[in-house]
Amino acid sequence: MLAYVLRRIALMIPTLLGIMLVSFVIIQFAPGGPVERVIAQVTGQGTDATARVSGGSGNDLQRSGDVQRGGSNDPINSKYRGAQGLDPEFIKQLEKQFGFDKPAPERFAKMIRDYARFDFGRSYFRDIDVVDLILEKMPVSISLGLWMTLISYMISVPLGVAKAVRDGSRFDVWTSSVIVIGYAIPGFLFAILLIVLFAGGTFLDWFPLRGLTSDNWDQLSLWGKAVDYAWHMALPLTALAISAFATTTLLTKNSFLDEIRKQYVQTARMKGLTENQVLYGHVFRNAMLILIAGFPGAFIGAFFSGALLIETIFSLDGLGLLGFESIVNRDYAVVFANLYIFSLLGLVVALISDLSYMWVDPRIDFETREV
Repeated sequence: MLAYVLRRIALMIPTLLGIMLVSFVIIQFAPGGPVERVIAQVTGQGTDATARVSGGSGNDLQRSGDVQRGGSNDPINSKYRGAQGLDPEFIKQLEKQFGFDKPAPERFAKMIRDYARFDFGRSYFRDIDVVDLILEKMPVSISLGLWMTLISYMISVPLGVAKAVRDGSRFDVWTSSVIVIGYAIPGFLFAILLIVLFAGGTFLDWFPLRGLTSDNWDQLSLWGKAVDYAWHMALPLTALAISAFATTTLLTKNSFLDEIRKQYVQTARMKGLTENQVLYGHVFRNAMLILIAGFPGAFIGAFFSGALLIETIFSLDGLGLLGFESIVNRDYAVVFANLYIFSLLGLVVALISDLSYMWVDPRIDFETREV
């Protein structure tokens, strides 16, 4: 067991390096960048009201009003679209500020060294450390991801078992139809429907449209805070979970059907065990293996699947919206930090998932398993 865990941990290092390297190379060929974004702000070609340049760039922008005209054939200006006429020294300062004054391999090596110490630097366009920015947005994404996964499993597992026991019945057919229809409905469209129906869109005004809590959150009692939190989460979770039941429910059903048809189940029934004893004393542990394996992926995926649109529609300032804004604003410090953290988290959770197999089924031997 220990040898297997150590091998898996050792493999995380080249996996993370590969993910970061591929992403870094792609970014190098992507059009635009933080320097171009500042140039666009300076020249009035485009601005973003939600972000501001930090690290002294505000002074640089003030200086830019008095920049001297540079030659149109200047090699520095020619690298950036819209930079003709700007002072080359100003552009050099921007490159140094964002680290683009160094070759790409040197920038990548420095990034990996810093990330190994969990030093993610500061956001390019927000006056805040990247870690603090991520921690600020994380409660929203954790709330959505955790509750959606738990609700999905709490409903899907019992429903899948019921469908397996009643395989081929009218109940099985009708529930399958409802599940498939729910799976086919895009979450963001269902979210808009919920707003129209229940959030003051056209009909009822029962639920809020913004944030995780009310403005008077600090003045509420413990029970009042719980109710207020559930009140704000009701519509976003419903919109996210509408399509989350299908995979887990059908996976549970098929897994139970496979186990029910095995010989040991027939033997248990012949010994006089009740159906509940057979299902939950023997079948359940074996059938749940595949669901345990899928839980980490479902949990991590809940941070990303539809989260951006749901966060935007319900005005929830979470990691999905942060990632999108960082890509649009070319805030590479936040983009790469998000990628690194969630890649590492995914690898660790996958290892925990594998180790959960042993807890459910002690017959699994990791010592003889090849990674």
